[in-house]
Amino acid sequence: MKLKKGKLLIDQHDKNYLYGGKFGGNYVPETLKKPIEDLAALFEKLRRNKQFINDRDYYFKNYVGGATPFFKLKNLTKYLGGAQIWCKQVSKANGGAHKIYNATVHALICKRAKKKYIIGDTGAGYAGKMLSMAAKKFGLKCKIFMGTKDIIRQAVNCRAIRKNGAEIVPVDSGSKSLVDAVSECMRYWVSNCDTTHMCVGSTVGPNIFIKICAWSTAQISRELVVQVKKEFGKVPKKLKLINCVGGGSSAMGFWNEFIDYNRNQVELIGVEAGGPKDSKRHAAPLTNGAKIGVLHGALQYVIQDTEGQIEETESISAGLDYPGVSPLHCFLKDSLRARYCAQTDEESLEAFKLVSKLEKIRPSLEPAHAFAEAIKIAPRLNKDTIIVVNSCGDAKKDIKIIKERLGRNL
Repeated sequence: MKLKKGKLLIDQHDKNYLYGGKFGGNYVPETLKKPIEDLAALFEKLRRNKQFINDRDYYFKNYVGGATPFFKLKNLTKYLGGAQIWCKQVSKANGGAHKIYNATVHALICKRAKKKYIIGDTGAGYAGKMLSMAAKKFGLKCKIFMGTKDIIRQAVNCRAIRKNGAEIVPVDSGSKSLVDAVSECMRYWVSNCDTTHMCVGSTVGPNIFIKICAWSTAQISRELVVQVKKEFGKVPKKLKLINCVGGGSSAMGFWNEFIDYNRNQVELIGVEAGGPKDSKRHAAPLTNGAKIGVLHGALQYVIQDTEGQIEETESISAGLDYPGVSPLHCFLKDSLRARYCAQTDEESLEAFKLVSKLEKIRPSLEPAHAFAEAIKIAPRLNKDTIIVVNSCGDAKKDIKIIKERLGRNL
């Protein structure tokens, strides 16, 4: 299985929308085929339309907030020794997370489609918060589907969603988390697609939603490649880009412009949720040898039992608590372009504690997993190696959980 250099990863599928002949596709009910085909046709037209690109770039600069900071974590680097650790602080984007890029583009598409309603799913609450913000910005009515378990543990973002005028639709089925929210959102869209646009919050689902999300979040790496070259004069000979992976949207945005580089020069490292250290449950299908199955309309590695039933996952991070993973990440794994690993709840909490103590950043529990991997490998590497971690969300939404686990003084 090989990647094609010079061609966007999102376009490296066959006529059946399969990446590497085995991941992705559009395995959806007959009632969804026409809406998906219509949306795909519209997006293919818009992504090549100069006015649409200008609109996207205008709102990325003036609404999302322009290029997010890139800087060295000097204290953490000194404390650990070894490789230099840098941070791309995407949490400084409007709203506090990378989800704002995808939400903004979906809102622009919704307006072009002349629809008044927009719906979306959320786990950590960021995708829902950002979509509610974009809906308010562009005068759209918005519904957010969210598992009841996540509504409880992500109360901060829920308040923001409601403040923006959006309705939260509680999902009480299954594991009551992200996987069920996506399913219910899709069911609603089937009956309302004539008036309603659907935004999938990550690089999952039928092919068109994977494409839109990855295309939108690629803004992160477009900024990063410029920032890296400005800082070092060129892309360093030993560069490691570390990103948390749940559905996989932030990692795809973080890596996009670097995929064509030789893996010996630029290593892409995805960090999944290993769950509690004393539990058999996790949310790491790529790391723990999950089998291929269909989830939300696409073939991917899925955590499932021997009969093919989706198993419940567990992670302290609501945004990583998902039994599948983007077909794009499955493709990158099997083509050996990216390396995947997992960090436990406990390791991620310790990483949050250390990073927030030594530096002026407070990553959410999702990127805390990525920081945990950086902290693990940095001491073993020489100082010529540059590690960049995507701090793709801030800790405001997780403060209650963090205080419960680490103490009130944090």
